Amino acid sequence: MFFQFLLEVPIGLGPVVVFLMVLQHLDSFRLVSLYTIGLTIAGGGALAIASYSLNGYAMDLLHTDFLTYSRYVAPVVEESLKAGILIYLFSRSHVGFMVDAAIIGFAVGTGFALVENVYVLYSFPQANIGVWVIRGFGTALMHGGTTAIFGVLAQSLTERHSRFRWLYYLPGLGVAIILHSAFNHFPNAPLTATLATLVVLPVTMFLVFAKSEQAIHKWLLTDYENHEHLLDDLRSGEFVHSEAGRFVSDLANKFDAEHVAEIFSYLQLHTELVLRAEQMLLAREKGEKQVASPEDKAHFAQLHALERKIGRTALLTLWPHLHFSRQELSELYELEHHR
Repeated sequence: MFFQFLLEVPIGLGPVVVFLMVLQHLDSFRLVSLYTIGLTIAGGGALAIASYSLNGYAMDLLHTDFLTYSRYVAPVVEESLKAGILIYLFSRSHVGFMVDAAIIGFAVGTGFALVENVYVLYSFPQANIGVWVIRGFGTALMHGGTTAIFGVLAQSLTERHSRFRWLYYLPGLGVAIILHSAFNHFPNAPLTATLATLVVLPVTMFLVFAKSEQAIHKWLLTDYENHEHLLDDLRSGEFVHSEAGRFVSDLANKFDAEHVAEIFSYLQLHTELVLRAEQMLLAREKGEKQVASPEDKAHFAQLHALERKIGRTALLTLWPHLHFSRQELSELYELEHHR
């Protein structure tokens, strides 16, 4: 019995973890740190615990049988919970590209699947190896894959919009729910659903990575050049003659000289850190190992100190005119938190 359990654990838990590691390895830019992956796995696990109670309550409330519930209600509950973590991260500008949306989405699904399968291992010790093949290579990968696909679709719809809109997340959520429901429609043919997952998921993710990494490379080169010009303008004083510069100057004139200096110091330091983040990403693409330095940490501490001095109201007024994209903000987040 003990040896059977030792065999079941890696089959039930291993495939989804291995696939997540493969995705993280395929990301040549290392957009998502292990720290972020760990947090999102933990978040997905917590959601699996929450979904157990929610699903039980919903089944009692709806008075439906398990098969109907698993096909039409459970996918809505579980995919909405998992999507919630990504929506929060999108709203905080912690996700900027399709690649990191896919990795973080799959990490959330991984945490969810690990907790769910551990619970099943504990509750059904008599289950045979075939059950764990289905749960490990099918159900677990499905949980990771649907959330990853939600992340990719959400990123593609929101990357051009700086303002938060719930509407942009609904198509991706709908697709994730449909895929989850389709998987659950084959309780009598679980091997078919598992094989479909094993074929469709890797192909989809590898296509997303191939397309996205090419786009990231082009975007980085252009954005890096633009930020170099912006930094030169800030240092030379030419920035004040631009449209954004004139707005900042008009706003700054409402404050005293010290406050004006703090605003322009903030803009310069922010631009320098974005450039530093983009330098690291381009170096990682070439295979060079890059990590945040103590100097980077000191600069972030200085940046946050300036944010507090300038004040939230002034910053909210400034941001729309500075055109800092969510990609740039996500670069800063990963530079600050990369472990």
